[in-house]
Amino acid sequence: MRLLYPCDPFEKKKPDEAYAEEHDAAVAAGISCSLYSAEDFETGRFDPRPSLEVGATDIYRGWMMQPNAYAAFQAAIESKGAQVLTTADQYRNCHHLPEWYSLCEGLTPRTVFLEKNADFPGSLKDLGWTAYFVKDYVKSLTTARGSIARSAAEIPEIVGLIEKYRGQNEGGICVREYEKLLPETEERYFVYKRRAYARSGVCPSLVEAIAPRIDSPFFSVDVVQAASGDLRLMELGDGQVSDRKKWAADVFIRMLQN
Repeated sequence: MRLLYPCDPFEKKKPDEAYAEEHDAAVAAGISCSLYSAEDFETGRFDPRPSLEVGATDIYRGWMMQPNAYAAFQAAIESKGAQVLTTADQYRNCHHLPEWYSLCEGLTPRTVFLEKNADFPGSLKDLGWTAYFVKDYVKSLTTARGSIARSAAEIPEIVGLIEKYRGQNEGGICVREYEKLLPETEERYFVYKRRAYARSGVCPSLVEAIAPRIDSPFFSVDVVQAASGDLRLMELGDGQVSDRKKWAADVFIRMLQN
């Protein structure tokens, strides 16, 4: 196994500052690591240092990519004779909400998938929802306006702001039924090689139930407590591009050694 991190844009022998602590923890644990330039990759150059090992499995730990960019990244790794832990199809399955929603329905808020120019009031009028949480296939609106629409007529405003601040709406629009949640209880878990992991060592049964449903060797699971007391799945994500959040770097690296 080898971990592949983005390098600092100006000092290519050093990991990017955002991943330096984790990279150093991996090296200290005896895991082989390579650095690559994300900027060079965008221009068609892929020259990791140290070089990738032929036949070795690489785990990417870096910036979020759109699925087509990840497919190109997989091809670049394979051109060096190495292989990826997570294929492009598996990456997309966790990266885009519509790919995993049907596998976790009932564990997560009800969701409708629409085009960005849809007639939102007309499409949603028969659902009977009191409010809506709006996001594209990957992210929600993180400005002060937030992603909650109190009526369907407010949804186009949120869609426009997502496009303004992110530069695009990735994939389409996910309209989720608003549920009263306790954001301070949100916790990130990881599933690695079909086994669920918690930073505290104890995974809730909800995460254990999700682990075998998803065809991916490495993904994140974000869980939050509802006002009712139930745990709810909020997001899945590809593990390679998911922040550790509250996970200590050494605890995260020990998980990858299993």
